[in-house]
Amino acid sequence: MSTIPLGDPGSPASPPRGYALFALGFRPFFLLAAISGLALMLLWLWFWLSPTGFNHYSLVGWHSHEMLFGFSLAIIAGFLLTAVRNWTGIDTPTGTPLALLAGLWFAGRLLPFVPTTLVGLFVLIDLLFLPALITALSRPLVKAENRINRLFLPLLVMMAVANLLYHLEAVGLLATSRSGISLMINSILLLLIFVSGRVLPFFTDKAVTDAAPRFSKQREQAVYALFLLWALSDLLLPNSWPPMLFALGVAITQAWRLYDWHHPQIWNKPILWVLFAGLVWLVVGFLLKAMAQIGLFADNLATHALTAGAIGVTTLGMMARVALGHTGREIGANRVMVLAFILINIAVVIRVFIPVTELLSYPTCITLSAVAWSICYLLFSIIYLPILIRPRIDGRAG
Repeated sequence: MSTIPLGDPGSPASPPRGYALFALGFRPFFLLAAISGLALMLLWLWFWLSPTGFNHYSLVGWHSHEMLFGFSLAIIAGFLLTAVRNWTGIDTPTGTPLALLAGLWFAGRLLPFVPTTLVGLFVLIDLLFLPALITALSRPLVKAENRINRLFLPLLVMMAVANLLYHLEAVGLLATSRSGISLMINSILLLLIFVSGRVLPFFTDKAVTDAAPRFSKQREQAVYALFLLWALSDLLLPNSWPPMLFALGVAITQAWRLYDWHHPQIWNKPILWVLFAGLVWLVVGFLLKAMAQIGLFADNLATHALTAGAIGVTTLGMMARVALGHTGREIGANRVMVLAFILINIAVVIRVFIPVTELLSYPTCITLSAVAWSICYLLFSIIYLPILIRPRIDGRAG
């Protein structure tokens, strides 16, 4: 499988002037993701410690939906709107169309707080975001010669179906919200597996002088086959041996990938090791999912290893790297961002493993994990706000 670059640093010039928030997709959506990663977690913690309820969501339902269809989807949108242009050479929305797309995403986040009379309107607004994103990406993906990139379109369609399933229960029509959340998690994980296979070997080869990431067609086929078998068996035969075995298979093939891509020097480069750490959480998460299938580990904790761990850690690293590469800056992490990379992993450890030890109460674990996560995204927001809103330092468009 070929590896795909995501932007190269240019030559530093004079400090950029003016604003370029809507010059390319990663800018508004990474900023929205960072702000929502901070705000949604603090709101979740506030409401969880002193439950007041929502008009249209359960508290856990709102938290699950917003971390997936709000926070995570903003990162996915920003990444794809940027990467697809880079991969295909065909423009994706910028300027006013991009601002409108970002505004559509933001309006969907207001749903739990609007009056009952407006629920239907805001459900529709939230449901429209993914079709709008698909429309924005369809032209460059379909016109480009590389057909493999078109796989993003059915993945986004799966996410749109997942959002519909969630909202059908939220408005009292069908009891499908759990299925929607599960489908969205699996869609994001599949996208993460697909994208990491395309970009992480490239990142490693570019950052480490004597690195030689290995590709195996048989391994990649096994990765996708086992993941799809796991997702299907987990849906049809939960808490049984087949999904346990397939979860083990996913963990083993992901570990095989990391072994083939690994080089000791990656641990000297935080902007790279954070991505490897995210994929380590993918391995750990599926090992824990296998244990959960036979009652040896709490399923909700295993799920957080995949969501907060694999998705949360990997996407933080991707945002940090992509934003630097596409603004012409040197690709690296300063001490503040290294602290953020460490904090997000600490947050996942506290959320996933400390409850099992019973060293701290469950509410204390959730509180500490949420605080560590929030500090991480506060630091990211402070460091990356000027990067995301100002023009490229090399004078190029984007």
